[in-house]
Amino acid sequence: MNDLILIAIQEEAPDLSHMMNVFYTGAGKVNAAITAAEVIIKYQPKRIINFGTAGGITVGTGLHECSQFVQRDMNCIGLGCEPGQTPFETDAAIGTPGLTCSTGDNFVMDPQLLIPADLVDMEAYAIAKACEKHHVEFLCFKYVSDQANATADTDWRESVAHGQLHYVNKLKELNLL
Repeated sequence: MNDLILIAIQEEAPDLSHMMNVFYTGAGKVNAAITAAEVIIKYQPKRIINFGTAGGITVGTGLHECSQFVQRDMNCIGLGCEPGQTPFETDAAIGTPGLTCSTGDNFVMDPQLLIPADLVDMEAYAIAKACEKHHVEFLCFKYVSDQANATADTDWRESVAHGQLHYVNKLKELNLL
């Protein structure tokens, strides 16, 4: 399989579960990193595509392609790191300039972040990091399900599967359906 699709949970795209190249990572950076590494080693894909929900900080609802990734819950300023930077690594961000997705193991309900970002999620940075390490092309498309504010949890529950049609259209555009 040249192209693998990673999605955190089946509820985000229930109708894609029949596809042989779709893998559900589970929520959070650890689950996403483990799954990404496992499928890269097992299948040696040329490209990984990540679909999923995200909170919008500077963007509204809809599907958005993210090309730069930071981890918002990495805080080692006392070691001389910038916010989001892993200690003893040179850059805080992975990827190329464009929409920035801030990944962390927390559900954001306050858009006032210390790390500038356009969207927030719980998996993309970990997948991007695994892809970078193994030299696999990474594409990331996030459906903004909420605005990372006080009603984010309710909004997410109501719209968790609304991105699925957008994912299907993107797969058609990429000639994968």
